[in-house]
Amino acid sequence: MRKHTREGTPRCGTASRRVRGLRRSGLVLVTGLAVSLSACTGQGASGSSSDDEGSAGGKVTLTFWNGLTGGDRATIDKLIGEFNDSQKKVKVKSVPMPWDVFYQKLLTSVSSGNGPDIVAMDAGQMPKYADKGVLQPLDDFYSSKKHMDTSKLVPAAVNTSEFEGKNYGVPLNMATLMLFWNKTMFKDAGLDPEKPPKTCAEFAKMAPKLTKDTDGDGKPDQYAIALADHETIPMYPVLLWQGGADVVSRDGKKATLDDPKALKTLKYWVKQVRSEHISPVGLSGAKADKLFQTKKAAMEIVGPWVTTQFSEAGVKYGVTRPFSGPGGRQTFSSITSFGVSAKASPGKKNAAYRFFSFWNSKESQVKLAEGTGFPPDRTDVSPGDLKGNPDSAAFGAKDVTESARPYLPGLVNGPTIADQIFYPALQRALDGKQDVESVFKKADAQVQAQLDKQK
Repeated sequence: MRKHTREGTPRCGTASRRVRGLRRSGLVLVTGLAVSLSACTGQGASGSSSDDEGSAGGKVTLTFWNGLTGGDRATIDKLIGEFNDSQKKVKVKSVPMPWDVFYQKLLTSVSSGNGPDIVAMDAGQMPKYADKGVLQPLDDFYSSKKHMDTSKLVPAAVNTSEFEGKNYGVPLNMATLMLFWNKTMFKDAGLDPEKPPKTCAEFAKMAPKLTKDTDGDGKPDQYAIALADHETIPMYPVLLWQGGADVVSRDGKKATLDDPKALKTLKYWVKQVRSEHISPVGLSGAKADKLFQTKKAAMEIVGPWVTTQFSEAGVKYGVTRPFSGPGGRQTFSSITSFGVSAKASPGKKNAAYRFFSFWNSKESQVKLAEGTGFPPDRTDVSPGDLKGNPDSAAFGAKDVTESARPYLPGLVNGPTIADQIFYPALQRALDGKQDVESVFKKADAQVQAQLDKQK
């Protein structure tokens, strides 16, 4: 199972959180992936151009560093094994480790020549590592049909790894956020258990019925929704988008937290939490999951990695797109991408492309989806192909993927903006220590300073 973070801590069925990553193993978050580090004795890329480097007998060995240590690990390992058995030219050697260890080791290992040939990481992290010369561009994977027809890949899964006009990644998996609702709690509150809120207005009408103080101590024992404000996948940014606002402009050049729509949206949700008590203050992503899992919150905006734990806890839930606001009905997509070391030779890069193509074939994506709950990253996989895991089909439905978007894409300083500016500002506003407008106007200036560093 994963958690909620981005770099080094874990999001989008696995185990991590967001210390700058996102959340569970398949997602690349990082706040707490709890799996021991495997021995990191894999070979580094030598820089040779020979196709047979790295292994005896002419077989290319690719050392693959990743943080895929959660519930999806068994399926990941099975697919890697199937690839290795399917041909005799390339062998992928997986070296899984906690995401925080992965990010700590990556820079120094590549610079010393002892690093991996290929990696898996949160696509949102790729600009940072591309900027530091750790990764090489992979545009020729998309420009040529030599390996596969990449037009079948979900556009958001492809575009998220772009940086300064070049693409540094190939999709490994994707996850979208959906609104989970507890059908039993809806029924007990006198609401139709099959009709979750479709709009912000509908949510506002339902929330008072789902927020209960049963013992009369002035503090709710049950909440309408669990909204995490730190170490989490971007729940609040999704609410910002629904309000027609964002943290930065779409071109990534201007901070927008002081825009009228942003301030109006943030004031609304801070008031909902502080005054209407729809959610506790100070939830991490893990605690938000726990609140829904223990049937103390009627809703949560989260990803496919939690479906197994919720089911095992006996929660009778449904999943649907997050409710819409003035800005439409949007959601977040988290992409874990393959990358190739900047020091990998042309031969190893070509071998990596063979592996990436196998991984993104329709057959492999169906196996990955059914085994993990993550939606396939191809547009030609239908719900009928995923009978073994209906939740996967829901998370990958066309209307979901078409309305999904990444958070702070293409920004070298994206992790800093998210984890050191936005979430601390949000927590100050929710704590009531400062008014929303002053908090986010100050945060807006800090975000702009980070954007200016990239110019």
